[in-house]
Amino acid sequence: MFAKAALLMVLLCAASAATAADLADRLRDDSELSQSTAKSLRRLMPVRFYSLLESNAIANSTLSLRSCTIFVPTNEAFQRYKSKTAHVLYHITTAAYSQQNLPNTISSDMDGNPPLYITKNSNGDIFVNNARIIPSLTVETNSGGKRQVMHIIDEVLEPLTAKSGDSDPISNPDALKFLQQAEQLNLDNFNVRTYRNQVTLAKKESVFKSPGTHTFLLPVDEGFKLSARSSLVDAKVIDGHMIPNTVIFTAAAQHDDPKTSAAFEDLLKVTVSFFKQKNGKMYVKSNTIVGDSKHREGVVLAEIVKANIPVRNGVVHLIHRPLMIIDTTVTQFLQENSENGALRKFYEVIMDNGGAVLDDINNLSEVTILAPSNEAWNSSKINNLLADRKKLRQILNMHIIKDRLNVEKIRQKNANLIAQVPTVNNNTFLYFNVRGEGSDAVITVEGGGVNATVIQADVAQTNGYVHIIDHVLGVPYTTVLGKLESDPMMSDTYKMGEFSHFNDQLNNTQRLFTYFVPRDKGWQKTELDYPSAHKKLFMPDFSYHSKSILERHLAIADRVYTMKDLVQYSQESGSVILPTFRDSLKIRVEEENGHLHDEYASHEWTGYVITWNHKKINVYRPDVECTNGIIHVIDYPILEEKDVVVSGGSYLTESTICITLANLIMITVAKLLN
Repeated sequence: MFAKAALLMVLLCAASAATAADLADRLRDDSELSQSTAKSLRRLMPVRFYSLLESNAIANSTLSLRSCTIFVPTNEAFQRYKSKTAHVLYHITTAAYSQQNLPNTISSDMDGNPPLYITKNSNGDIFVNNARIIPSLTVETNSGGKRQVMHIIDEVLEPLTAKSGDSDPISNPDALKFLQQAEQLNLDNFNVRTYRNQVTLAKKESVFKSPGTHTFLLPVDEGFKLSARSSLVDAKVIDGHMIPNTVIFTAAAQHDDPKTSAAFEDLLKVTVSFFKQKNGKMYVKSNTIVGDSKHREGVVLAEIVKANIPVRNGVVHLIHRPLMIIDTTVTQFLQENSENGALRKFYEVIMDNGGAVLDDINNLSEVTILAPSNEAWNSSKINNLLADRKKLRQILNMHIIKDRLNVEKIRQKNANLIAQVPTVNNNTFLYFNVRGEGSDAVITVEGGGVNATVIQADVAQTNGYVHIIDHVLGVPYTTVLGKLESDPMMSDTYKMGEFSHFNDQLNNTQRLFTYFVPRDKGWQKTELDYPSAHKKLFMPDFSYHSKSILERHLAIADRVYTMKDLVQYSQESGSVILPTFRDSLKIRVEEENGHLHDEYASHEWTGYVITWNHKKINVYRPDVECTNGIIHVIDYPILEEKDVVVSGGSYLTESTICITLANLIMITVAKLLN
């Protein structure tokens, strides 16, 4: 903060100096400034950039004689800059532009006048190419008819240049010339020959030479290792690699904001969006919303291997594989991402466990994988688990579904309730919830006590889908209270526990809880069975009754009780008595073959049923693990109508009690006075 304030003071001092001093003087002549101010300005204006200005006659001439705008990178920007050469004239244009007046495109002073592109992100930050303008550090001068503007930027501007020693210099090429002469350009040894050949075969050169400002996504040769892949690049696929009339540099790109590609018509609709992983890697994805016989619906991910290459009609990004083409199985996709990809850690864990899980996936004709991101594995609890191969195998199996399940299918299942889907792990279900519509939709999945958010959905493969999630399922990371608060299926129980202060104890990690939690639909059933009692349960005046009923659902002991434990104890003794907060809970738990997990479910399974006071209550979600206990989600509360008696004055609300007491006091006082 101090450094930033000092820099700002320097610029303010410079802006109020004598009008005879132009920008060139301020950059080079320290005599006008105090020693401390000059030193600070040098910190702002890197020595390297000073030397570039001093050694370039054209830059000197422009600064001395003409109005101009100069984009000056910070010291830190130069420290990050990997190239040996910084092109000073690419940072200068011979017109003065304040931040408010910057046009969409500016011609630089570099040979051929390659353009600079001005964009804004969703926060209103202004970018020149991929560099952000630091708004508080802009300086403007106006002397002798020369208006000059200096913008401080956080990245060195890098133009497209030819390889050194090339006899045929390339000056300000458009995307077509870039594609045709890529071997002569500085592209970090990436080649695009295969894609160029397909563009020629499809006669799609016009796409790349179209005037305007566009974004071009070019797959490198590395992405065509599969021999048949290049033949799938047809005219529509090429259109899907262009975002027309929009220039997107990665720093200014909005996360996961779908843009219409050139392949967007009645019978084929493809969008393209950018997103960044936490490790800094940038990806681009195509989403074929409406497909046809040659172009399947679904998402294809590609890592950007070289970004932000400016050309005359837009910007080029080199990507590691072509978009739109779905030609790999789920197994092949995981293998492709095994080195530095988005699912590297997931693949490593599978292989460290012996690789049998990958064989199982490969043998499924239809499969959906919930794949935890690389960051999801960064947990000490998970690291401790890796040595337990049996438990780890169960957890990995929890992420595998024997079905082709995309977001649309999840949404259909979610129409009337939270969608439940069986996994390849015995009797283990996942529970999906979809909130919102379109690009604003948020998809969550619960498995083994863990709520995860789908951060990248519908990555399509030939035999199914991959959804990337932000947590590893089956490895709990939250308390019983945290689970109640975050799980949409338990919101009514959470609300009831909040106003009765019952929830206060559930964050205690020194105790172990077994909590039978009625799902929201269960409370809704009580409204039909006991309408008067149900209404009172959710009124703060009846919090005593609500708390008493919840206490019946909560067992507190020195251990947790899984459903299998409860079945075993019931078989041995006919029933099981669990210690609750103020009394005990006597139940019997059985497994019932052929029991439907839910009235909307399509899969039969061996379900758990609780018998209490001659009532049978189905267990909807058993064994939801938490860090301080376990939750069993049940279809109906452990409740009878007499638990909340509201007629005949048996129970009085707090307000009624207060009024009654007040009346009694007044009567007593009146009698005494008389």
